Amino acid sequence: MAVPLLLYVVGMRSPHMAIGTSALAVAVNAFANLISHSRAGNVKWPCAAVFALSGIAGAAAGAAAGKAIDGSHLLLLFGFVMIAVAVAMLSPRAAVGNPDVRINPAIAVRLVIVGAIVGLLSGFFGIGGGFLIVPGLMLGSGMATINAVGSSLLSVGAFGLTTAISYALSGLVDWRVAGFFIAGGVVGGFIGVKLSGHLAGRRAVLTRIFAVAVFVVAGFVLWRSASAM
Repeated sequence: MAVPLLLYVVGMRSPHMAIGTSALAVAVNAFANLISHSRAGNVKWPCAAVFALSGIAGAAAGAAAGKAIDGSHLLLLFGFVMIAVAVAMLSPRAAVGNPDVRINPAIAVRLVIVGAIVGLLSGFFGIGGGFLIVPGLMLGSGMATINAVGSSLLSVGAFGLTTAISYALSGLVDWRVAGFFIAGGVVGGFIGVKLSGHLAGRRAVLTRIFAVAVFVVAGFVLWRSASAM
C-alpha cells in the first residue's frame, strides 16, 4: 500500500523514489510492529525465520532489476500482481489455516522455495511485500491468517531493508518523507494489531478485508498507470 500512497496521496513524482522511500519506512514499521504481534502470540518464529532468510538474496537481486525498469511500466506490472494476489486470497481455501502449525522438513522446503520467489518479487517491485508474504506463508506452512500476518513482519522488514539499502545507494530515498511515514506507521501499526486480534476468531472476515483492500488499490494503480502512458 505504501508505494501508491506516496505517489497518489503524498504526491511524489518519481516511482523509483517512492519505491525506495516506502521500502525503508515499511521495513522500520514492520520491525516495530513485529514486537506487538510477538507479544500477542501471533508469530510462528521458526517458519518466519526460514521464509525471511530464504528471500533476502532474492530481494537484493530483484531490487537491482527493478531499478533498471521504467517507473510507469513497473507500476503497471505491480497492479497486475496485486490483482492476482487478491483473487487468490478470496479463494475459500485461503481462509482455512492451522493456528497450531509446527515446522517440519516438508514445510521448511516449501517455505524456502516460496520465500525465495516472494523475496525476488518484493525486491523487484520495491515493496516490503506484505500482500505477497502473507499468502506465501499460508501456502508454505498452512498457518492461519492471523499467524501469517504476524509472522510476515519479519520478512517484510528483512526484504524492505534489503531493498531500501539498494535504492539508498542509488540516491533514491527521501529521508524526510520516510521519517514522517515511519512515525505514522508506528501509531497505525499499534491500532492494527489490536484490530487483527479482535478478528482473529473470524479468519474468513480478516482474509476478505485484506483481499478487498489489495484489489481496490490495484485497480486504482492500474487506472493511474494506464492514464499516464
